[in-house]
Amino acid sequence: MHIDLVKEYYGKILKTSGDLKTKACCTPDSMPERVKELLKNVHEEVIAKYYGCGLVVPELLEGKRVLDLGCGSGRDVYALAQLVGPKGEVVGVDMTPEQLFTARQHIDWHMQKFGHEKTNVRFLQGFIEALPSLGLEPESFDVIVSNCVVNLSIDKPAVLKGVFDLLKPGGEFYFADVYADRRLPSEVRDDPVVYGECLGGALYWGDFQALAKGAGFGDPRLATSRKIEIDDPYVQKKVGSAQFFSATYRLFKIAGLEPVCEDYGQVVVYNGGVPDAEHALTLDGHHVIEKGRFFPVCGNTWNILQQSRFEPYFSFHGNFSTHFGVFAGCGTTIPFESAGASGASAGGCC
Repeated sequence: MHIDLVKEYYGKILKTSGDLKTKACCTPDSMPERVKELLKNVHEEVIAKYYGCGLVVPELLEGKRVLDLGCGSGRDVYALAQLVGPKGEVVGVDMTPEQLFTARQHIDWHMQKFGHEKTNVRFLQGFIEALPSLGLEPESFDVIVSNCVVNLSIDKPAVLKGVFDLLKPGGEFYFADVYADRRLPSEVRDDPVVYGECLGGALYWGDFQALAKGAGFGDPRLATSRKIEIDDPYVQKKVGSAQFFSATYRLFKIAGLEPVCEDYGQVVVYNGGVPDAEHALTLDGHHVIEKGRFFPVCGNTWNILQQSRFEPYFSFHGNFSTHFGVFAGCGTTIPFESAGASGASAGGCC
C-alpha cells in the first residue's frame, strides 16, 4: 500500500514543492552560503520538484563516490556533483519514474554548467529497500546521503542494512529525515496525506537508534535538528499531540564502536584544512572542534575521526590503555534541539 501511495503522491499529486501541505519535507530558508552557491547551478525545474527536509552536503567529498537514496528530481545529486568534481561520481536512486525523468532530462545541461567534459552522475530506478538488486558493488561508496526519504520506506531495517553493506570501511551515511517523539498509532501511520507528507512513516527516535545500531552503525550522531510546525488543520487533527522533528544524522561504518561513550582520557586537535571549516570543524551537535585546541573526546569519537576521511586533519593524543568510566555528559533523553539538547565546544559526548 505505502509504495503505491508514495509513487502516486510524489509522481502525480505533487507537481512542485508548493503543493505540500506541511513544512516537514522542506529545507529551511536559512542555509550556508556554500550550499546556496551550489544550488545556483541547478536547473530551475529540478529545484521546483525538490521535497527534501534538510541539507545533505557533508564535508570532504572531492574525488569521492556518493550515493543518494530517494534522489527524486536530482537536486542534491547535482549539488553534490559539483563537490565530488570530475574525478568523483554521484549515483541517484529513486522509484518514481516521473521524478527520474526530470533528473535525467537535465544531465547534459548540468555538465555544461559545471564545465565537466563527461558526466559524473547517473540515475537508477529502484527501491531503497532493495539496494542489493541494483547491481552496485558492496563497499564501493565513500558517502551515502538521503533527504527525507527513509521515513517513507516500508522496510527501514533493510534500508539501513543495505547502506551499511554498500559503504566502504570508514564510510558515512549522512542523511536528513523526520522523527517523532513517540510511536505513532496505525490510524496516523496509514493516513495517505499524513504519510505522504513525511509524518506517518516517521520513526520514534528511540526506535531509530536501535535500528541503526542493529544494522552495524554503533554510535549514531545527531548533527542538526529542528521542530516541524504543522499548520494544516487536517494533518494537525490527525497527529494530535505527537511532535515531529527534522533531523540530520551521521552514521559511520567504524569498527570497534562501543554501546556507550567511554572515557579513556583521549584528546584530539583539529589542525585545520577542511574546506569551509577554517576555524572549527562541526562533527555533530556536541562536537564543535576548534582549530588548534586540545579537545577531550570519548573512545567512539576518537575512532570515528581516526578511521574516517577526517583522519588527515587531526592529531591524536592518548590511547585505550586506561579506562576512566563513562564519558561525562552522556544521556538518553530526547536528543533534538527544541526538546532540550544543547551543544558543547570544549569537549562533548554524542
